[in-house]
Amino acid sequence: MLYNEIVDVYEKIEATTKRLEMTDLLVNLLRKTPKEVIDKVIYLTQGKLYPDYYGVEIGLAERLALRALSEASGMTVSELENKLSEMGDIGLVTEYSLQRRKVKTLTEFLSSSKKTQLTVLEVYNTLDEIAKTSGEGAQDKKIRLLAGLLKKATPREGKYIMRTVTGRLRLGIADMTILDALAITFAQSKEARAKIEKAYNVSNDLGEVARRLAEEGLSGIDKIKIVIGRPIRPMLAERLSDAREIMEKLGGKFAAEYKYDGERIQAHKSGGNVILFSRRSENITHHYPDVCELIRSGLKAKEAVVEGEVVAVNTQTGEFLPFQELMHRRRKYGIEEAMEKYPVTLFLFDVLYVDGEEMLDKPYLERRRKLEEIVIEGERVKMATSKIIKDVEELEKFFMEAVEIGCEGLVCKSITSESIYQAGARGWLWIKYKRDYKSEMIDTVDLVVVGGFWGKGKRAGSYGALLMAAYDDETDTFKTVCKVGTGFTDEDLEKLPSILEPYRIPHPHARVDAKLEADVWFTPAIVLEILGAEITLSPIHTCALNKIREGAGLAIRFPRFTGKYRTDKKPEDATTVREIIEMYKMQLKKIEER
Repeated sequence: MLYNEIVDVYEKIEATTKRLEMTDLLVNLLRKTPKEVIDKVIYLTQGKLYPDYYGVEIGLAERLALRALSEASGMTVSELENKLSEMGDIGLVTEYSLQRRKVKTLTEFLSSSKKTQLTVLEVYNTLDEIAKTSGEGAQDKKIRLLAGLLKKATPREGKYIMRTVTGRLRLGIADMTILDALAITFAQSKEARAKIEKAYNVSNDLGEVARRLAEEGLSGIDKIKIVIGRPIRPMLAERLSDAREIMEKLGGKFAAEYKYDGERIQAHKSGGNVILFSRRSENITHHYPDVCELIRSGLKAKEAVVEGEVVAVNTQTGEFLPFQELMHRRRKYGIEEAMEKYPVTLFLFDVLYVDGEEMLDKPYLERRRKLEEIVIEGERVKMATSKIIKDVEELEKFFMEAVEIGCEGLVCKSITSESIYQAGARGWLWIKYKRDYKSEMIDTVDLVVVGGFWGKGKRAGSYGALLMAAYDDETDTFKTVCKVGTGFTDEDLEKLPSILEPYRIPHPHARVDAKLEADVWFTPAIVLEILGAEITLSPIHTCALNKIREGAGLAIRFPRFTGKYRTDKKPEDATTVREIIEMYKMQLKKIEER
């Protein structure tokens, strides 16, 4: 198949914004595509060479691509850069420069006059070689390969080759449009789309789906099964912020799971081999060797595909850390150091495959039971906290408990017989119940130490976290608002016991209003400056209890010590409950304004 045949289609697709026209153009292209190269045509149309999970990218920087274009066209890199600034599209610059290409020698003239037409396979294989070239001299070899391809290309072909090689093809064709085209091409109807889409969701590979259809027809995709090491496209959730609406959508009874503030992973285990994929189906095994070990030791099954959330934790306090802390693990080098500095806990919430049995079509509760059977829970591997919910009050209380410990909210899941795992789909079987605001705390607050919790690990012998309170000037009491264990230096941890010892008492102080049971209690005296992520409703803190919502107080989410000991302030000078309430209301107002 000649490359200019798909270039003709690309140009027509670019000229329309109508999805039906795009689909028809793709159908015409697929009908004349030989089955031997149909997977390559699909990948090229997607602007890639392989499915995303392969991790193979062409990855040629614009500057290197321009050097190759300079060699192919005879224009200088400086001239091409100026033209790129003017035209804003490296594809159009390529077309322009190749139309005006300068032939330097008689040999080049003779070879250009005898030029054969590019095939799809030649373009694909050359781009594949460019992508896989590494090591010493790799840049020069990539430039030579691309320049050689551009010298053979027509200006129109060069436009799309260069867009592909720099990751800027962007035809505007979504995967769903390709699925429609495949259904029409090989089943003569969009009615087969659901079956084809299911095969895609399991395989995560449109090229393979197209090849199976071309070689074996619609029955061929029935052979596409879950394969260990190939990610399944994840099921997604709708989102609601009203508890009553969630109850109605899910029939008044459902399971609610903590929505952790971490990175969703899909883990594939086969014997001692473990591969981890992100929500976007990227292979992230390299970033989490400790999670791989947790999967190896924490799953009884020989082969399994499970889903979970990797959450950053403070090992001294056991507190969850914000998602941003976890992103320090996304690095190429220094993985061992990152593992030690940013430890994680794995919370598992679903199982898709176990020892030869596919679980996608099993109801949620059956999948949950199977997961419980194969998981060996420990300090760093746990089942996601889950609860069957039957009324609004129960849902809201469970929601506040989740947010209180550092979660984003809840995922509410259908427990009917129809509650299958809808790979690749977003539907009402899963509903995210998250806070309807997200507003960073701009101002610090001054809070009073009223209790302490013993530390673990290197914090043994000191305090792992302190119970902090705001001052209620109406009742002359101190109301708890957070536990803080982050922001303390080694020096702070060493001197905290001696600083707090004069104020230590065997029971909660009479002026302290607390639901939490601290390991140690203090007379309100020491004031610390605290900064948090936001203020949330809380079922376990007494600050503003029942003021905003019955049964709930206010808490500071992800609090950290700024390093400032407010020795200039008496405990009665601390931030008041009224001020915390005003800060909370300001957050809500900002959301309404958005």
